Amino acid sequence: MQKILVANRGEIAMRVMRTAREMGIKTVAVYSEADRNMPFVRYADEAVCIGPALSSQSYLRGEKIIEAAKKTGAEGIHPGYGFLSENAAFSKAVADAGLIFIGPSAHSIETMGSKIGAKQAAKKFNVPMVPGTEEPITDINEARKIAAGIGYPILVKASAGGGGKGMRVVNNEGEFEEQIRTAKSEALNAFGDDAVFIEKYVGAPKHIEIQLMGDQHGNYVYLFERECSIQRRHQKLIEEAPSSCLTPEIRKQMGECAIAVARSCNYYGAGTVEFLVDENLNFYFLEMNTRLQVEHCVTEMITGIDLVKEQINVARGNKLSFTQDDLKITGHAIELRVCAEDPFNNFLPDTGKLEMYQPPKGPGVRVDDGYEEGMDIPIFYDPMIAKLVAYAATRDEAIDRLCRAIDEYYIKGIQTTLEFGKWAVQTEPFRSGNFDTKFIDKYYKPEYLYVDNMEAEQVAALLATQIWDNGRKQELSNGVATHHISKWKMSKR
Repeated sequence: MQKILVANRGEIAMRVMRTAREMGIKTVAVYSEADRNMPFVRYADEAVCIGPALSSQSYLRGEKIIEAAKKTGAEGIHPGYGFLSENAAFSKAVADAGLIFIGPSAHSIETMGSKIGAKQAAKKFNVPMVPGTEEPITDINEARKIAAGIGYPILVKASAGGGGKGMRVVNNEGEFEEQIRTAKSEALNAFGDDAVFIEKYVGAPKHIEIQLMGDQHGNYVYLFERECSIQRRHQKLIEEAPSSCLTPEIRKQMGECAIAVARSCNYYGAGTVEFLVDENLNFYFLEMNTRLQVEHCVTEMITGIDLVKEQINVARGNKLSFTQDDLKITGHAIELRVCAEDPFNNFLPDTGKLEMYQPPKGPGVRVDDGYEEGMDIPIFYDPMIAKLVAYAATRDEAIDRLCRAIDEYYIKGIQTTLEFGKWAVQTEPFRSGNFDTKFIDKYYKPEYLYVDNMEAEQVAALLATQIWDNGRKQELSNGVATHHISKWKMSKR
C-alpha cells in the first residue's frame, strides 16, 4: 500500500496519518461539511468531502467512503475507532471493492460484535466467564429461573450494545420483567436489535483490558494490560498501563486468555479483550473490541510499539515484527481523555469556541488532539477533543507529571474534564490503586472541584496581598506615596 484513506476524523485521523507519513504512505482524508477546516483535513495529502455534518450522512456512509478511496487511488482504508470501525458489512464491502481493510476480517468483527457470539466463541477455549445465559432471552419465565439460579443482582445487557445502552441492573425478582422490557427497548432503538442476555452482576469490579496483535500467519502476542476503571456512563475517562493491581502471574494468564479469544475467530490486526476483575483478582471475559482503542497510547508508551504501524504492516500481509519474548513493560503511562464535558454538571457535553487552546509540553508528555485555537466544538460528534498522556519511570512520577501537564493545559471557552482529572489522580483511592468502576459514584462530588478552586484562589489572594503590602512598605520607606491598588488585590486573586 502506497496510499491509504482514513475513514475518521479529529485526533485519531491525525494519529493514523502521522504514522503513515513516517512509513512513506500518502493519505486521503474524508470529511463532513462541519469538519472542512479541521487540522486532519489540511494534514492529509488529499481530502474529499463526503456529506453534511451528521455522521449518518457522512462518516457512516460506507459507500461514499469506498467511492472516495477508488477516486483517489487509495489501496487501503483505515477506520480508526468508532463510526464504521467495527462494522462487518463495511469490512466486507471494502474487501469486495478490491481494497484492503486495515483491521480484522468481516468474520472476526461479526463474531465478536455480538456479545453472545463472543462468549460462545471464547468459552470453547475455557476462557473464564461471568455466569449467565449463552443465548438471547426468548422465554421470560425460563430467563427468570436462570436469574434465580445465578442469584441477584443480575445484569441485563444488549447483545449488540456498547456504551451502557441496553444495560440494566436487576436487584430482585420483582423488577426483573420490567427491566428486561426496558433493556430490549433501549437496545432496539440504539442498535436495531433487541436481543439481550443476562449475567451475574459483579458489583464493584475493575475494568482491565489486554491489548493484542495478530497477523495473517497465525502469530499472536499480547502487549500487556490497561486499567480502565474510572468511567462515567460506562465510558472511560482515565486509563493507565500497566495496572497497579495485577501480579505477573495473573497478567500472563489474562494475556494468554486474550490470545485464546483471538484464536477463536481467526483474528488478525490490533484488538482488545476486556475483562472484569473482582477484589480477589478473579477475572472474567467481558467482550472483545475489534479495532484500535482510544487508549492505545498508554500501551505504546510502555512497550515502544507503534500499534498503527503494526496494523498497516499486518494488513499488507507481513508477519508481526516482534515476538512475545521481545516485549517488556518499561515505565508507567496515564491517559486523561480531555472531553468537552462539564464535570460540575454530571459530565454533560459542552459546546462552544476554543477561545484559548494551548496544550502542555515537556518531558514525558504526549497530546493527541484534533483541534486548534479559535475552532468550534461541534455538537455532532463525540465530545473528546484530545488525549493527554503522561509517561514516567514510576506510577507516582507519572501521576505527578500528569498533574503538571494539566496545570499547563490552557483551554478557555468550554468546560472540560481537566480539573476532574487532576482531582481524581490525586485522591487516596487512585494513588493506592484501591478503586473500581464505581470510583465516580463512591468518591466524586462536583463541590470537591469548587473547594480546590477556592483554595487556589485563596492562596493567590494571600500572595497578591503580601506582594502589595511589601511594595507599599518599600514605597513608604522611600518616602513615596501612591494610590495605586493592585488589580490582583481588587479582584481578590
